[in-house]
Amino acid sequence: MDGMRIDRRGALGLAAMGGIGLALPGTVRGQTMLATFDPAHVDCVVAEFIRRFDIPGVGIAIVRPGAEPYLKGYGVCTLGEPGAVDAHTRFGIASNSKSFTAAAIAMLVEAGKLGWDDPVRKHIPEFRMKDPVATEYLTVRELLVHNSGLALGAGDLMQFPASDRPASDILKGLPYFPFARQFRTGYAYDNALYVVAGLLIERVSGQPWHAFIDARILKPLGMADAAPALRFLKGGNVAGRHARLGPPVRGLGKVQRVAPDEGPMTDAAGGINASVTDIAKWLQVQLAKGALPGGERLWSEASAAQMWKPVTLVGTTEGPTRDWPSRGVTATYALGWFIQDYRGERLINHSGGLSGQVTQTALISRLGIGIAVFTNTEDGPSVAIRNAILDHLLGAPAFDWAGAYAAMRAKNDAEAAEGLAGTTQAPAGGPSLPLAAYAGRYRDPWYGDVVVAKRGNGLTIDFVPTPVFKSALTPWGKDAFRTTFKPGAGEDAVVTFTVDGDRVTGAKMKALSPYADFSYDFHDLDFTKVG
Repeated sequence: MDGMRIDRRGALGLAAMGGIGLALPGTVRGQTMLATFDPAHVDCVVAEFIRRFDIPGVGIAIVRPGAEPYLKGYGVCTLGEPGAVDAHTRFGIASNSKSFTAAAIAMLVEAGKLGWDDPVRKHIPEFRMKDPVATEYLTVRELLVHNSGLALGAGDLMQFPASDRPASDILKGLPYFPFARQFRTGYAYDNALYVVAGLLIERVSGQPWHAFIDARILKPLGMADAAPALRFLKGGNVAGRHARLGPPVRGLGKVQRVAPDEGPMTDAAGGINASVTDIAKWLQVQLAKGALPGGERLWSEASAAQMWKPVTLVGTTEGPTRDWPSRGVTATYALGWFIQDYRGERLINHSGGLSGQVTQTALISRLGIGIAVFTNTEDGPSVAIRNAILDHLLGAPAFDWAGAYAAMRAKNDAEAAEGLAGTTQAPAGGPSLPLAAYAGRYRDPWYGDVVVAKRGNGLTIDFVPTPVFKSALTPWGKDAFRTTFKPGAGEDAVVTFTVDGDRVTGAKMKALSPYADFSYDFHDLDFTKVG
């Protein structure tokens, strides 16, 4: 919880800036009043971040009681192109979509279609996990709270980078996903069970997740720019994707364009695309606890309380420091939302990260304020921008969030450069068998197949379910080889073959970089040679 890193998939976004905050002098819970809002101040905050951190574009939504939402775009949609970000530019909101999935389930609970504490197997009989206790007792609620025992990001390689695998494939892979701890004994963020939650919505409603979200949430809210997934956008005003790309991994180097990498399996965990105009409506209905402006309801106050009720402890700290004045004591996960304290107030929030974009949503419900910060880069400044705007709205003591983020990033970059030194030169050793012996088809029970082939004087590898993962293999130690994927395609892997005498029987993998995003869970793969 020390705010040192952000993973672009959005799982750890709250920790990226030590975003859980404790009250400072003069900020006492129950007495905080909204400060005077100055749009020029917000403009200055965003302009400084764009300038200092090479952010191509930013979208901002601010919701306050008794006022029209503040909606504004800054910068450009895509580097090298003239289109400006405006209030209707669509971004992939990634894991901020999880709150929509939770709300959809709440609506179905209210309709009597299922119960929060129903075992998942009551509605999806074929649901299986590696832990038989979790198989039998994991509930609908527990699909949403990251306490199943699954390892961090388990099974994400089924979703990222993009493939055309249907969401139903998650049920085939789930029995093989690794567990990091016992059922219900701790927090580890996962996307896989949100995919299952999407399948559950389809089972009990008769509509695919994307159709239910569109018909029951997006359209009633008038989210006219929004689409339940990237594939439903028809071009037009869409934010580009950007990342710092530099050998041997992303995260260091110059900001460059990258391609989207989410497929249909991602939908319920992170598929929605929306503008800040759209997301302001989502923030408003959340603050209204499900009520629409005309008096109708999408969900009840009781359901709102359920969705904001902490279930899983994420982490704790000793509170604020001079360098991080908003760092707080406790962070928890509820249903599609992180719940934490920020300067004496309850902050309901989430982050979302995809290749080339990171977004933030945040609510302080007692004060009726909501904020969204959308960025078209996968660096982490979005949460620092969020904090700076929150502080302005709360009238908190001045703090240089841009300077703090710059110091954090400089430290991260220095540590990464040092840690990556060992990834630029091959370790000692090499193949112990002729290259033809390594060729063949290898199968992992949850991911699927990779094919290793001899081409000329070397080897190639093809990750069959992930079309972008094709590469020559370079010797990288004893019976090991590394990939070199196309720039922007994803993290490279080290493939270590299992050799038994004069034959190869299997392979294991790990990410080349020790700083690879957790969604590149190569380390969970265990391949057996099948041909």
